[in-house]
Amino acid sequence: MAFQEYQSIDDLRQVQKLSILLLEEFDRACKELNLSYSVYAGTAIGAIRHGGFIPWDDDVDVCMPRKEYEYFLSHADEVLSDSYELTNVRNTPNFPCTFSYLALKDTVFIPEFYKGCDYKRPLSIDVFPLDNVPDDDKSYKRQARRTWLWGRLAFLRATPTPYLAFDGMKRTVVLGLCRIAHKLLKLVGITPAFIQKKWGKAARMYENEATQYMADYSDRDPKRWMVSRDEFFPTSEIPFDGIKVQLVHDYDAVLTRGYGDYMEMPPLSERKNHRPYVLDFGPYSSY
Repeated sequence: MAFQEYQSIDDLRQVQKLSILLLEEFDRACKELNLSYSVYAGTAIGAIRHGGFIPWDDDVDVCMPRKEYEYFLSHADEVLSDSYELTNVRNTPNFPCTFSYLALKDTVFIPEFYKGCDYKRPLSIDVFPLDNVPDDDKSYKRQARRTWLWGRLAFLRATPTPYLAFDGMKRTVVLGLCRIAHKLLKLVGITPAFIQKKWGKAARMYENEATQYMADYSDRDPKRWMVSRDEFFPTSEIPFDGIKVQLVHDYDAVLTRGYGDYMEMPPLSERKNHRPYVLDFGPYSSY
């Protein structure tokens, strides 16, 4: 389930082109607000290895230290163009994620694992906050367990069919358990806002401490994309499919820590995309 080829390569190319439009708007808004960010995960690998999208990829990830992230959330509406909107649990009922989307209005991009979700996902890019990682390993493990639990519950509350990177009988059993958990969460009246508040409290436990590293606590393994401030700042500007984007200062250390030899093309079994089962480009069909 991790990778499925698009039935139409034109659809994939159109998703990529519109994602570039979103990324360009995000970069412009950050410059206007004087904020630093970095392309993240597969988007960062694509920037270095391909000068843009990984050929089969269909989404864009960016990340910001928590302070910059909160400022962006507070002021984005002042600088974003009318065609774009920032969505998250703070302004959107039944939002399924612990991070935010910068979305293109009047579009629809619903992956298979959003089936049954009341939130109808538009074509968007993912904006992740990076939170402080405590230097003490026991404290980190406690924090990571809490964010993992509340993060999984957030998505289970939103949809009975979360993303699973495996197939076969294991997938069938796990999906059955997920559907039961989804119904129970709704039945007892636990709201997405309540769950996300708990996740945020855990993720920001060490916000006011001077720690060495920051990490994405929406990830199952936050330390996989851990970054120090010296590695993050100052960001560099690099090409990405015809535009310029920001990338962490010491990208080699960060990407090697998370992915090993990130310049090597992965086998088909390790590739990932989010091929949608509902896709509507709206007014951008001929963009």
